Amino acid sequence: MLKGKTVVLAVSGGIAAYKIASLASMLKKQHADVQVIMTRNATNFINPITFESLTGNKCLVDTFDRNFQHSVEHVALAKRADIFMAAPATANVIAKLAHGLADDMLTTTALACRCKKIVVPAMNTNMYENPIVQDNLDLCRKYGMEVLEPAVGYLACGDTGAGKMPEPEELFDHIMQELAFEKDLAGKKILVTAGPTREAVDPVRFITNHSTGKMGYAIAEAAARRGAEVTLVSGPVSLPELRFVKMVHITSAREMFEAVTDVSGEQDIIIKAAAVADYRPSHVGTEKTKKTDGDMSIELERTDDILAYLGSHRREGQFLCGFSMETQNMLENSAKKLEKKHIDMVVANNLKVEGAGFGTDTNVVTLITKDSVTELEKMTKLEAAHRILTVIKDMM
Repeated sequence: MLKGKTVVLAVSGGIAAYKIASLASMLKKQHADVQVIMTRNATNFINPITFESLTGNKCLVDTFDRNFQHSVEHVALAKRADIFMAAPATANVIAKLAHGLADDMLTTTALACRCKKIVVPAMNTNMYENPIVQDNLDLCRKYGMEVLEPAVGYLACGDTGAGKMPEPEELFDHIMQELAFEKDLAGKKILVTAGPTREAVDPVRFITNHSTGKMGYAIAEAAARRGAEVTLVSGPVSLPELRFVKMVHITSAREMFEAVTDVSGEQDIIIKAAAVADYRPSHVGTEKTKKTDGDMSIELERTDDILAYLGSHRREGQFLCGFSMETQNMLENSAKKLEKKHIDMVVANNLKVEGAGFGTDTNVVTLITKDSVTELEKMTKLEAAHRILTVIKDMM
């Protein structure tokens, strides 16, 4: 995903420096050109050879090292850089970045870079909370740098508090968010629903389905990567929280209905990927069906049809996409939903097809619109998410 992108990792002298080796490895696996710059103090925590082995590039430490090609190296690297991340960023390096000091390879390169800069503070809690450090971080923000909040936890010095560097996976996500995809959905507000709902029968039991939420989460992640402002309304799932996405957690179908309709008028695109439970225990006396569970008879009513409501209350220019999971007559049953629910596209799949359905990391979907039927081959759910978003973008 990062082929052709140059990532500069600027490592200063903190105990968290060793974690950047994992980050460099993750980026290299995405085919990025990873360039590591270290301060002299950082080499006391991790050897430059480690980074050279992981990245295949010379680790830069000395501004006046003569083992370079004939170029002013910090300027040449700055021109190639697509992103510059200072991690860990000590109080000393933060002060230099804030005030434009350039007395080593790291800070001279930072000054010459015009790309996005991310500063990742990591230090003792008292140092981090010192007003001088906080002022310097504010200066970094003023000059357009992004400053990540440190984690709170047990620190190497024995204290517990703010100042711990976020884990490499989080830093990787920030770089991917910046570089992985063209921001062709920037300016769009996208609402996605994902996962199952649960309808309580009693304090112990509930009605639900096998949805894991993986497809909806993949769509939300892909939309955020492409620059959209994403809201994800999620039922109960066992998936990690998505960064760069506004998360709204619900349990029941009614809660999902209220969460969706509360913000639906603001959205440019709504994608209902959630598998909402069709029935809940009856309390009102609308359309009812009797189900028997052993000696207990439960009277049920249909839950809110969220997609139909959205279709009948859509604003002009809004794009609505629903999902249809079938076991037979997939195309016929799914196509009917376009007109019945007044929506623009249905993403259909068949539970009986290998690689499709609940719980898998792949999917086999067919995109159905008023004018076309497009069958996609088996692919990962994230790949399918991007294909779905591209079709939607092209139709708007």
